[in-house]
Amino acid sequence: MNDTDAPSSPVHLEQHIPDVFKALQAVHRANDAHGLEQPLRHLVHLRASQINGCAHCIRMHSRAAREDGETDARLDHLTAWEHMAEYTEAERAALAWTEALTRLTGAHPDFGPLRARLRRQFSEEQIAALTVEIAMINQWNRIAISRH
Repeated sequence: MNDTDAPSSPVHLEQHIPDVFKALQAVHRANDAHGLEQPLRHLVHLRASQINGCAHCIRMHSRAAREDGETDARLDHLTAWEHMAEYTEAERAALAWTEALTRLTGAHPDFGPLRARLRRQFSEEQIAALTVEIAMINQWNRIAISRH
């Protein structure tokens, strides 16, 4: 422990393990090359962050989505995406997959129909990239939440 840090202060992971942070950033750069459109990634990032209750990430991903042209209505309605008409079937499939891979408590969904739904909209490569994207945002949410 640092003499200046209070015992309850957050650990600044990027300062203590910068090599790991560089590796995580490299995963994002590599995954970006596998065909997921940025607007979809914004929705996935924001929805997972909402589920995880990561205030920092919700602010960051909402702002980034708006800067890239996402509408306020679609962002405002994201928590009820299943009941809103403004999301495409591809977005709905990706958001269902996001929720299934983010909600880790309770009964797990039947992944077979979710994968079938994804395959109607995305290639195998895109599904793999989407899965990594979801895993990465969940990881970043947990890192950010550890600083609350």
